[in-house]
Amino acid sequence: MSQHELQDALNDWTEACRSKDVARIMSHYVEDVVSYDAIGPLRFQGRPAYQAHWQACMEMCSGPGMFEPHEPTFTASGDLGVTHYLLHCGGANEKGELQTCWMRVTQCLRRQGGRWLIFHEHFSAPSDMESGKALFDLQP
Repeated sequence: MSQHELQDALNDWTEACRSKDVARIMSHYVEDVVSYDAIGPLRFQGRPAYQAHWQACMEMCSGPGMFEPHEPTFTASGDLGVTHYLLHCGGANEKGELQTCWMRVTQCLRRQGGRWLIFHEHFSAPSDMESGKALFDLQP
C-alpha cells in the first residue's frame, strides 16, 4: 500500500509542476525541507527559500511546463519512503519553442499527518569532467 501511496504523491506533485501551481507544489514538502537542486545555490533549506526558487523557475518559461517522470522506483518502510527516476522536464521559451532536458531526481519522503511529504530532494544533471559543462542532451 505504501508504494501505491508514494506513486499517488508523485503523480499529484507532477501535476502541480506541470500546471506551475507553486502553492500546490510546496504542499508536498515539509517545512524544513533540504534540497540540492540542479540550479541555484548548493543547498536550499526550508520551504520559504525553496518556494522562492520554484517561483523563479516557473516564471522562466512562459508556456506550459513539461514534467514527465520516467520509470520511477519506490521503496517504503514504515513512515519513510524514497523514489528515484529520470525526469524529462522543460518548458517553452519566449519564442514558444519547447526546451527540454533529462534530469536525475531522488526524493526522500516521510509520512506526516497521513500524507507523504518530501523532506529531501536532489535534482542533478550529469556533467563532462573535462569541460565542466552539464550534459543536457543525454537520453535514457
